[in-house]
Amino acid sequence: MLGAFAAVVLSSASALAQVSDDVVKIGVLTDMNGPASTPTGQGSVTAAQMAVDDFGGKVLGKPISVIVGDHQLKPDVGGAIARRWFDVDQVDLIVDVPVSAVGLAVQNIATEKKKLLIVHSTGTADFHGKFCSPYAMQWVFDTRALAVGTAQAVVKRGGDSWFFITDDYAFGHSLERDAASVVTKSGGKVLGSVRPPLATPDLSSFVLQAQASKAKIIGIAGGPPNNMNEIKTGAEFGVFKGGQQMAALLALITDIHSLGLPAAQGLLLTTSFYWDMDDKTREWSKRYFAKMNRMPTMWQAGVYSSVMYYLNAIKESGTDEPLKVAAKMREKPIEDFFSRNGKLREDNLMVHDLMLVEVKKPEESKYPWDYYKILAKISGQEAFGPPDPACSLVKK
Repeated sequence: MLGAFAAVVLSSASALAQVSDDVVKIGVLTDMNGPASTPTGQGSVTAAQMAVDDFGGKVLGKPISVIVGDHQLKPDVGGAIARRWFDVDQVDLIVDVPVSAVGLAVQNIATEKKKLLIVHSTGTADFHGKFCSPYAMQWVFDTRALAVGTAQAVVKRGGDSWFFITDDYAFGHSLERDAASVVTKSGGKVLGSVRPPLATPDLSSFVLQAQASKAKIIGIAGGPPNNMNEIKTGAEFGVFKGGQQMAALLALITDIHSLGLPAAQGLLLTTSFYWDMDDKTREWSKRYFAKMNRMPTMWQAGVYSSVMYYLNAIKESGTDEPLKVAAKMREKPIEDFFSRNGKLREDNLMVHDLMLVEVKKPEESKYPWDYYKILAKISGQEAFGPPDPACSLVKK
């Protein structure tokens, strides 16, 4: 009897010992004060902490902690933080990581250190393509998915000539590349592009060049803050009155809130998440709103979703060993308030349904943050396409 009891105690101790360093530590690597801080930043930290709290604060009997790092949108800063976290602070998982250049830098370090990384606001499709890693997952979107959602739909509506205003960094370049490919394959033409640097204070000359192209559609291939400033400048210069239309290849609900419906009305965009889509999205988003006083972006909602799936995978696999946890995360469909028909693929891209939405006119909005009309659901398979053969994880 005593021997059996001892065996139970030993087996329990063995199970608990599967958590390295007796704590599961999650690092939110984000932009806390710069141009990406509203759609990521403290909101991403809050979302990660909500997941930990909802999970119960412990996994396999060990505490879960969340720490924060500000990479200031600089790859060298982000890389240095990631290296210190993995080497010194024993971080098990890094999440968020806005801007693709930083995401790719941190991916290299995660792969080198054999630790997990889940990005939410890194969008380049190369992340799960030629740079794919068994340790790095992409959870919310990629540039191809947004391009398919927005560009294909706009061309179908008659917007068959495009001129791009493209943020001059990895994310903007890949967004333009993927969107331009969709435009031409759909029978449209790309008339040219201009490339303002990130956070350019005066975008007038770039918008004037796009206007002068006479393209039906001015494609905004970039993220905050340039994207909304370009739309605002375009409205001021009479782009819409002149018969041209702007299509945002990445726009977030916080961008629309900042811009206001009078300026943003009619804008088409694709999103992975909208807080007011159904009862599940509303329930979670209202809890988030109570903490942040604004509705979540798709990136922030995705942080919660992935952290919850990560913690459940540790619980179910009985270990925090990175590759075993990643394998467990790939086993089941991913269905929650954030993801519909989700699946973590062999290339570590989380494929799920997207939505094409149109920004409402001011008179159509009935309550605060009531900003989108959902025009169409886009299946994950259609939006994300097949795995890139350039990824070494893809079975040839």
